Amino acid sequence: MLYELHIENLAVIENATIRFGEHLNVFTGETGAGKSILIGGINAILGQRVYKDIIREGTDKAYVSAVFTDCPKPVTDKLSELGLNCENELIISREINTDGRSTARINSRPVTISALHEIGDLLVNIHGQHDSQTLLDQTKHLGILDSYACSDELLSSYQKSFKELQATARELGKMKSEKAQNARREEYLAEIIEDIGSLEITVGEDEKIEERFRLLDNAVSLKNALTAATACLSETESDNSAGDLISQAYSELEPNEDILPMLKPINERISAIGIEIEDIASELSRIRDSLEIDDNEYATLTQRRNDLKRIKRRYGTTLDEVIKVYEDALQESQGLASFDDKISVLEEKKSRLLIEVTKKAEELSKHREKASERFSKQVADELSFLNMPNVRLEVRREKGKLTLNGMDSIEFLISANKGESPKPLAKIASGGELSRIMLALKTVLADRDAIPTLIFDEIDSGVSGRAAQKIGIKLREISAKHQVICVTHLAQIAIMADDHMLIEKHESDDRTVTDVTHLDFDERKYEIARILGGDNITETVLKDAEEQLINATKGE
Repeated sequence: MLYELHIENLAVIENATIRFGEHLNVFTGETGAGKSILIGGINAILGQRVYKDIIREGTDKAYVSAVFTDCPKPVTDKLSELGLNCENELIISREINTDGRSTARINSRPVTISALHEIGDLLVNIHGQHDSQTLLDQTKHLGILDSYACSDELLSSYQKSFKELQATARELGKMKSEKAQNARREEYLAEIIEDIGSLEITVGEDEKIEERFRLLDNAVSLKNALTAATACLSETESDNSAGDLISQAYSELEPNEDILPMLKPINERISAIGIEIEDIASELSRIRDSLEIDDNEYATLTQRRNDLKRIKRRYGTTLDEVIKVYEDALQESQGLASFDDKISVLEEKKSRLLIEVTKKAEELSKHREKASERFSKQVADELSFLNMPNVRLEVRREKGKLTLNGMDSIEFLISANKGESPKPLAKIASGGELSRIMLALKTVLADRDAIPTLIFDEIDSGVSGRAAQKIGIKLREISAKHQVICVTHLAQIAIMADDHMLIEKHESDDRTVTDVTHLDFDERKYEIARILGGDNITETVLKDAEEQLINATKGE
């Protein structure tokens, strides 16, 4: 609950500290005393937008802080999510500067305004005079019914499946779009794969072909060279061959070995050279004989050589680069081809999720249908208590397409008088009726609303007399389950307070100052008398005020 609110330099409030009770807290005061500033201060610490104009003139900043105790689990969970904690107290503060900037803190740690807003939404619900207009917005009706019906578990399960269905549909659409856009790419990749793949290239093949081609291309000249070289060496090929000359040299020296013994080792060397030359000549002759040109091989080799040159000109400077292009194209093509499989899987998943989502939407719809009957009756009972006995509320349900909130369209209709058919709220309800309808809804939702503090800002607008008294009773009922803070102009509501605060302004040093005072019984008696009789407070009015306060305390 909101335990304490401290305000400095906020409009006409120079410095005020207000402590709240855990049940029904009521603020009264003359028009213009600063009650709206009080609500503005609470809005500031809840993360609502504030403007520099709200800063008290002559000061450079405004400051608001609030102390909350007994934080409910949704609040502690959200704080934990934000990296904060709340053991005993939660202290929220906000400073607004004249340059328009503001800073916020939770338990002395700086936080963003959006984080403040998230926490604020879980701590306090403010219902102002204009908030009744939300009832005229049909889009809000479904949320109200779901709050009453405790649809959280069903709705959460449905929304989880619905979001998965949406994500699947988006992914499926994206993949189909990409497949259509990739059709030309697939054609291009197929051309690369066919062009390179049909050649069945192997690594280093071009180098081997080039070597063989040079050999065959020069076979005639090579053969002639080998024949000539063989002739130079072999005595069988020519009379003047090297072999013949060496043999002749040996024959000349050999008879003289006995006369000149040193010739013998030389002659042995000449003999060895002769043998070596014969071997070389024989090897050259064999190589020459092997150089027979196969025209078919040459033609095939020439074609292959040309094919490899063409493919390298088109896809890379080396055969390794060509092979890399082929492998990349093959991999990408396989990836694109898998689109069909992925699309098939996604289509199957989408169909399955659609069945699942539809089933959950129907369960949610049936749950809402059952709750609608109870809801209509309970709201009608509350409105009857609030002096609207002939008002009948009807929940009109229409089924449509699946949305994030199910398949239901909900609208609240009312019949203000007997015999009249229910019509939309916007066409029938007055301001005072809207306030009471909203209060009836708050009463019906009291057991289900997890927000600990409810603030009603002039909910008594447009009502008086017995209806106002009933509103006061109803506010006290709600305060049994929630902390209630109410700003009012009516005595019938003020007398129901457990804690009564007076907001009044006065002049000090030629400046208007607003004070907030917690009233005791006697002070409350005079304030109630002022509300009842204005400035002319007589003994009769005072006694009447006292009796009303005593009766309210007794619950009469």
